[in-house]
Amino acid sequence: MPQFASTSTPNRKLRRSLQFALFIASLLWFTLSEALAGRAARGLTNRFDIEDARPLLSGLFLIFLLLVGFTLLASMSRIGRVTLRSALGLPKRLTSGREWLLGAAIGWGIAVASVLPMALARALHVRFWTDHRAFGLLGWHVAALLFSTLALEVALRGFAFRRLIEAVGAGWATALMAILLGIAHGISPDSTGISILVTMIGSVLLSVAWLRTHGLWLPWGLHFAWSGSLALIFGLPVRGVSTFSSVVQTRAIGSAWLTGDDFGPEGALFTAVVVLVAIVILVKTTDDYAWDYTRPELVAAGYEVNPDSPAEHVAMERDAAARAPSLVQILPTTSEAISVDGYPPPPPRP
Repeated sequence: MPQFASTSTPNRKLRRSLQFALFIASLLWFTLSEALAGRAARGLTNRFDIEDARPLLSGLFLIFLLLVGFTLLASMSRIGRVTLRSALGLPKRLTSGREWLLGAAIGWGIAVASVLPMALARALHVRFWTDHRAFGLLGWHVAALLFSTLALEVALRGFAFRRLIEAVGAGWATALMAILLGIAHGISPDSTGISILVTMIGSVLLSVAWLRTHGLWLPWGLHFAWSGSLALIFGLPVRGVSTFSSVVQTRAIGSAWLTGDDFGPEGALFTAVVVLVAIVILVKTTDDYAWDYTRPELVAAGYEVNPDSPAEHVAMERDAAARAPSLVQILPTTSEAISVDGYPPPPPRP
């Protein structure tokens, strides 16, 4: 036993160190890929004069670069069989559509719960743009948000988060991911203390969504519906950006704890409470998925054990055998001939 422990502990530490190194490498690759994707999309849209397609192209280029980089990282580290789906974190399963829709329902619920109090307080000032160009932009923006949210989930939960779990465990990985995203968001000049808090709680929500399903279907649907509902349906800023508002354009005027001012609902303290409630709802609605996809597989293991019989039992068997009477053969009362041929016929009567 001591020899087994001494040889396995260094290997375990080495594996954890490798996984943490992969986590850092994946974040660096994500940062580089985001910059490259943005430059490529800008150059292409300027060349062909299709500025409306820039967010969509940027998201598509980012997904491609992430796929290439993560596949190479996984192959070089030999962490398992690398496929397109495993690199993206989108496993093929019968419930993928239902998981995505469940995530979308929760994301829609977060958006509605965050905006409804503003409407009741008459803090929303809505303007509609019904020109044909507005509806064209709406189509571009739906596609752009669909793929940009997928790219973010692939980058953060699809590869990096899994490596961090292998390095430090699920609980610490969830906390560290939230802290890192909060720090990254805090660098933005438009960020506030409340927006950093909402970002961190939102990170925990999306991480729990992955932990409950071991796939990106649910967190992708949640992320898309949350951001898409705020921008496309309610016309509000998303993290201080109003780029995706086209047909509906809304300005919220009121208390910062409720509206988030120019940053949007994700900078409001009330939204932080809504997201905390959403975590509880998510856990309660994913029991079946957690049972099907996250419970540990039972693997037969152990040593074959054939214990010897107790000494007292062996002695009793020997004593019984010594005292047993000899076998006695019981001879038949009739001859074998009669047994085989039957009785002879009776003598003739005189």
